Amino acid sequence: MARPRKPLLSRDRIVEAAGALVDSEGLEAVSTRRLAAALGVSGPSLYNHFRTKDEILDAVADAVSARVDLSMFDSKDGRGWRLALHDWAHSYRGALSDHPNIVPVLARGPGRRPAGLRVADAVFGAMTEAGWPPAHATRIGALMRYFILGSAVGSFAGGFVDDRAAYDPSDYPHLGQAHLLAERQHEVDEGAFETGLTALLDGLAIQYEALKGTI
Repeated sequence: MARPRKPLLSRDRIVEAAGALVDSEGLEAVSTRRLAAALGVSGPSLYNHFRTKDEILDAVADAVSARVDLSMFDSKDGRGWRLALHDWAHSYRGALSDHPNIVPVLARGPGRRPAGLRVADAVFGAMTEAGWPPAHATRIGALMRYFILGSAVGSFAGGFVDDRAAYDPSDYPHLGQAHLLAERQHEVDEGAFETGLTALLDGLAIQYEALKGTI
C-alpha cells in the first residue's frame, strides 16, 4: 500500500502551529526549529512562506484580529456609535483573552496586517459616519485599543495571593480582604472591565454632545 502523503506545508499550517506555541509557551518559544519540528518539515522550508520569525508572529496576531466581530460597525446595523463601541470592545477583549501571549505583538499596531487594518478602518469609518470629526475618531480608535489591550495584559485579581498573612494590616491597613480576590478573579476582572468601559463611553458621550454644538 502507498504511504499516506504528509499534508502540504502552507501559511495557514505554520500560523496554526505558531499560534499554539505562543499560547502554550509564549512569544520567546517560537523559532523556526521548533515550528519545523512541530510540522514535521525542515527549517528552511518555512522560508518559502515567511521570511522572518517576526512575519510569522505578525500573521499569528492578525489571525487573532480576524476573530474580532466588526458587524456592529456596519452602517445598516443600527446600534449607534456608543453601543457599537461597547459590543466591539467585548468581542475584541474576548479574542485577546483566549490568546493573551500575543498581545505584545498586537500592541505594536496593525502595520501592514490585513485583519488589523480592517479593524482600524471599521472603527474610524463608523465614528466619522456617526458625526465625530476625523481627528476625534482617530483618538477614539487609539484610546479604545489602549483600554482593551491593557485589560488583556494580565489579571488584576489574579495578582493577589490566597494567603491572608501576606496582607498584614499593620503594613497594609486597607487590604484586609485582598486574599479573597484570586478566587473571584473572573468576577472582579469582568466587573472592572465593564466599569471602565462604561466610564469611558460616558465620557465620550459628553464630548459628543458638546461637539455637536460646534460642528
